Amino acid sequence: MRKVYARMTKKIAVIDLGTNTFHILVAEITDNGMKVLHTEKLSVKIGRGGINDGIITDSAQQRALDALARFKKTMDEYHVDETFATATSAIRSAKNGRDLVEKIRQQTGIEVTIISGDLEASYIYRAVKKAVKLGGTTSLIMDIGGGSVEFILCNENSIFWKGSFEIGAQRLLDLFHYHDPILQEEIENLNLFLIDRLSSLIRACIKFKPVVLVGASGSFDTFSDIYRIKAGIKKTDEQTELPLSVESFREIYNDIISKNKEERMAIPGMIEMRVDMIVVASILVDFVTQNCNLNKIRVSSYSLKEGVLFNILDSLNNH
Repeated sequence: MRKVYARMTKKIAVIDLGTNTFHILVAEITDNGMKVLHTEKLSVKIGRGGINDGIITDSAQQRALDALARFKKTMDEYHVDETFATATSAIRSAKNGRDLVEKIRQQTGIEVTIISGDLEASYIYRAVKKAVKLGGTTSLIMDIGGGSVEFILCNENSIFWKGSFEIGAQRLLDLFHYHDPILQEEIENLNLFLIDRLSSLIRACIKFKPVVLVGASGSFDTFSDIYRIKAGIKKTDEQTELPLSVESFREIYNDIISKNKEERMAIPGMIEMRVDMIVVASILVDFVTQNCNLNKIRVSSYSLKEGVLFNILDSLNNH
């Protein structure tokens, strides 16, 4: 008698509780592969007002709980079978981070795992190499979060070096961006700070000699959108690598640092959730391209949540 095997259909949700933005991705997994059903991002800014003091303020906690209640509703609408939620720098480094994770569990039923910066970098690498063909060239992947920045020196086959630094855009905004437009003195102070904090990255770049900077989503999406709109380049939903050149980035950088918030908001391609942090983020990217001698930029539309998703797919396929 012929055996009949049940076909697998499973709906999963991947949630990324970032310092600035919360993301949800709902996917359906079948024997034939995977289909993304829903993606959404919310500007939650849980690092605002307390990140450099190691706390998540009461108002930030409420914004987090409201966002996850909304995500829970979405998960219920899609009849999600399993949820994988990760928390990164702001919750990882906050004295009351675990308290917030417990409140989330009690109020929404969502179990959140706080991941290390090292594991975060590994997930980002998994995501980026699916989005961008890295080949044998040594690349420096950079993911700018609100709380931390991850760097991975790698090619298609191997990671040579990786690091997670607590110098995310919300932290830098609070520490250095007091005037709008930002003062030259504030830019110089930020660059001096980066020379100190990123000395191990600069040494690693001298050793492994990357030639390309690969930006992972976030601020890099916005840089690419600004460039695309100005250059009249169309984007499709299927595109996983987005256009940007070092020359166009430098133009955008010089424009951004000379403008105040209202003027930045008027730049075609700018979005509300990035308009504040884009200044320090662009200074950070400029610093890295200059100090690591990178004359090419590529942009991956995939980052942490896709890396977590690919990890889940691998574990399901291996069972």
